[in-house]
Amino acid sequence: MGRRLLPGALGAMDRICARAVQIGLPAVVFTEHLDLETAWRVDDGDIGEHAQKYVGTDGLVRLPAFDVDGYLEAIDRMRRAYRGLRILTGVEFGQPHLWDAVAAPVLARGIDRVNGSLHMLPWEGEDRTEPTTLYRHRPASEVMWAYLEEIPRMVAGSDSFAVFTHIDYAVRSWPSATAGPFDPGAFEEGFRSAMRAIAGSGRALEMNTRQLRPWIPQWWAEEGGRAISFGSDAHTAESLAANFPEAMAMAEHFGFREGADPVDFWRR
Repeated sequence: MGRRLLPGALGAMDRICARAVQIGLPAVVFTEHLDLETAWRVDDGDIGEHAQKYVGTDGLVRLPAFDVDGYLEAIDRMRRAYRGLRILTGVEFGQPHLWDAVAAPVLARGIDRVNGSLHMLPWEGEDRTEPTTLYRHRPASEVMWAYLEEIPRMVAGSDSFAVFTHIDYAVRSWPSATAGPFDPGAFEEGFRSAMRAIAGSGRALEMNTRQLRPWIPQWWAEEGGRAISFGSDAHTAESLAANFPEAMAMAEHFGFREGADPVDFWRR
């Protein structure tokens, strides 16, 4: 299920752990992607270079199965090698409202942190695809609203995840060349409505530090959000904990405070 632990992943995990020790992080969480779509459609150039080999001649992406045993074995090896570093297991579970039942055996394997992410939206018929592809076929504002309106459905349809990740996912691929610069104010009520749904479920919102957007923690606090987590979305050791000091200062500004345990959510 989801994505197999790719060749070279063990070395990448080792480098991330070494980097965590070097910069003084007390803990890391390896949130491997758990994407259970059997296939999804992409246009040329709409998927990262590392995943191009999984695109078939029909334009569909088909990922190999997630090697949960290999993943847990790798975590165990890292824990033995870095005994002074707290290492947690985790998954970034895509579209959990569609796949909760299928994912249950994986999540029952002792996963410490389950993040929920929304990567895919309906396209044609039963096909689903990412916003970056939809932007090529539909008006940008229509895609953004579809993304925001799907979030409450995802929250209501799944009990398996504790954190909603990168609520700005559809913003990342916003087609500014054709639609102009992204204006969060144009979609404010959509973001606020999505945040109210997440907050009402008692879940945390991730502050994804790949790009800091001050309006996210501000609106989250104003809409009743009580907890946040920090995620650097690090795919390399060099980007581990990138922008964390600025993100922590921002969170404090909006009333969030760190917990007693380094892996606790920050709360208001």
